Amino acid sequence: MTVPGSPHLKTLLQACGIVFLAVCMAACGYRFSGGGRIPGGVNRLTIKTFENRSGEIGIESVITNDIIYEFTRTGKASVTKSKTADAVLTGVIRAARSSTISHVSSHATADRRITVTVDVKLARPSGTVLWSGSDISASEEYTVADDKIVTEQNKKSAVAKLSSRLAQRIYYRMTDDF
Repeated sequence: MTVPGSPHLKTLLQACGIVFLAVCMAACGYRFSGGGRIPGGVNRLTIKTFENRSGEIGIESVITNDIIYEFTRTGKASVTKSKTADAVLTGVIRAARSSTISHVSSHATADRRITVTVDVKLARPSGTVLWSGSDISASEEYTVADDKIVTEQNKKSAVAKLSSRLAQRIYYRMTDDF
């Protein structure tokens, strides 16, 4: 490509291009959340079954398993037995509430939303708290069918989806270096 004018203009444009690329690469230091480390330099982690204070039976197993999966998937710490762990992750499911979001008629519900709220704590085996998060929640909608069994299956599927999102939120909040 020929640039009209002096050869200095071409050199100036090339220099500006290089500076622009350098600035873009350096940017402002922004990165995605969850890119940091687990607080306290934790390498081995025990995840206890969450305490269930909601009326939703069995939800503690679903959420705990999704959290174990999230930590295992990312590989930032190995999930291990409590005797060899650097820290213990515990949690309390404070609420699992369903609410109506749409109606078929004045007396029939079409869709509902389940919202689960948890409190989580990461602590050393000695009890020193390294990180805690409260009021972490996730929601998912499900269809209400004429058959109660189908409605319960839809609700169970919604809990599985929100549990996965909840586990990701907990992980990303904990490993957020901001």
